[in-house]
Amino acid sequence: MKTYNEAMPIGTELFRSPLISFLYERGWRQNFSRSGFPGPDEEFRMAQEYFKPAEGGLLVDVSCGSGLFSRKFAKSGTYSEVVALDFSENMLRQCYDFINDANCFEMGRNLALVRADVSRLPFASGSVDAVHAGAALHCWPAPSNAISEICRVLRSGGVFVGTTFLRYSSSMPAIARPLRQWQQFMARSNYYIEEEIEDLCMSCGLTNYTKNVQRSFIMFSAQKP
Repeated sequence: MKTYNEAMPIGTELFRSPLISFLYERGWRQNFSRSGFPGPDEEFRMAQEYFKPAEGGLLVDVSCGSGLFSRKFAKSGTYSEVVALDFSENMLRQCYDFINDANCFEMGRNLALVRADVSRLPFASGSVDAVHAGAALHCWPAPSNAISEICRVLRSGGVFVGTTFLRYSSSMPAIARPLRQWQQFMARSNYYIEEEIEDLCMSCGLTNYTKNVQRSFIMFSAQKP
């Protein structure tokens, strides 16, 4: 569309910026370690453990950004096909450039790039074996809509794995929580506590919820019944 335009939340529009898209793997993502993120290699290993029931199937990496994990999933050879999906056209261009720069012809054969809204996924119901959302939940304007869509496209037994920043962890002292909440309010993102994320997944139709928490980092997994 050339004339009509919908205003999106500032967090969504930020990652559509060519500058932020360029910087994401060149310094931005590395700062996540300050909040407890263990780093891309370890996060990938952890996710692969959760995704064992989906080996050999179709994996969709929603809100993939510049494709940091999409490329890892494709390169692993674990899945028949990997879809790198994001709302930001500039993030997808970065992903495309990273694939070309690495001369990853074999990776490109089973890695597709798709621009779409996580709340309106372009897949048939029950057609996807695994969905990954790395450091994404806090950026979604309507997380319940997004996870309901993820549940719709997953096959029975399909696996959803996500990571995000917690508003605060259960181990954070109560005296420190107001400051943490104020910092996140200023960031204009949706941050949740552990119990809210579990309730969100369960209320959207997923089961078998599990989690791994390190400071403000959480990796969670749930399955479609």
